[in-house]
Amino acid sequence: MSAAELITPHPGGLASEQAEVAHRGLYYMSLMREVEDRIERKLYRQGKILGGVYVGRGQEAISVGTSLAATPEDVLLPSHRDMGLFFVRGVTPARVFAQYMGRVGGLTRGRDGNMHMGDLKLNIISIISAMAACVPVGTGVAMALRYQGKNAVAFCFFGDGATSRGDWHEGVNFAAVQKLPVVFVCNNNQYAYSTPVEKQMGCANVADRGPAYGIPAEIVDGNDLLAVHEAAQRATAHARSGRGPYLMECKSFRMTGHSAHDAADYVPKDLWDQWSKLDPIPRLESKMIEQGLATQGEFDELHARVRAEVDEAVAWAENSPYPDPSTLLDDVYE
Repeated sequence: MSAAELITPHPGGLASEQAEVAHRGLYYMSLMREVEDRIERKLYRQGKILGGVYVGRGQEAISVGTSLAATPEDVLLPSHRDMGLFFVRGVTPARVFAQYMGRVGGLTRGRDGNMHMGDLKLNIISIISAMAACVPVGTGVAMALRYQGKNAVAFCFFGDGATSRGDWHEGVNFAAVQKLPVVFVCNNNQYAYSTPVEKQMGCANVADRGPAYGIPAEIVDGNDLLAVHEAAQRATAHARSGRGPYLMECKSFRMTGHSAHDAADYVPKDLWDQWSKLDPIPRLESKMIEQGLATQGEFDELHARVRAEVDEAVAWAENSPYPDPSTLLDDVYE
């Protein structure tokens, strides 16, 4: 039995579809949290991972809830805090660890030792470091999907800081004018690196930017998996029906520094305290217990199995070889 199957449905108040999303979503969020903890708090500090390390601790519900609403034909363009969608699409933790350690078993086969990974066979576009740059790319993907006659949607993820860059506005404007099938998903985690939202944009909400381009936008509780999933379903239905883009602003909080080397001393202590009470994983567990969908014992067993799954994945990745230098120019084009 896999870790995802450990929690069995119990009679409860949630509709069957919501119950299924809750069960699957809890597994993927827990897996994302455990994998990223190993990357940031262990492997990186042991010197086994080099370069920058960025995680989405506290934001797991956004990537998981959204990608659970997508079809396999839909194209996902994650940011650096959306690892959950890789797992939803079938990427194994072992391949992710191998990727971060620069091994052959990683998604780039050792060509990169970090988060710049994708899998076109799974319709995942590799992460772009300049966050707003993914928006024109996502818009182009949506245009290609239409040109190919596919009834598919592009999901483009980015942070609140990206919405203050010019390429964000250019991409959104083009998508709106062309009525392209793209869902723009903002991980509003309250900080663009060390800059709080109120100091990097004049409007109160990222969603306020939507009407300026004639597209619908909604504010979503980004720490509520079911709320994110329901919003993503609305957004997807809108984009897939030919009515153009949709903007989701998922309000959340980055429960760590910008990266592994950032202590985030600029964040007021009371914010940590407030948002820790809204952690999406225990929050979903509480709701599931209230609705009679699971027991605390099942949660404990799930988390133990996830840790075991991650242990095995780390061991596999560490045994995966580095790429042969003779293959350095393979797949390089000019």
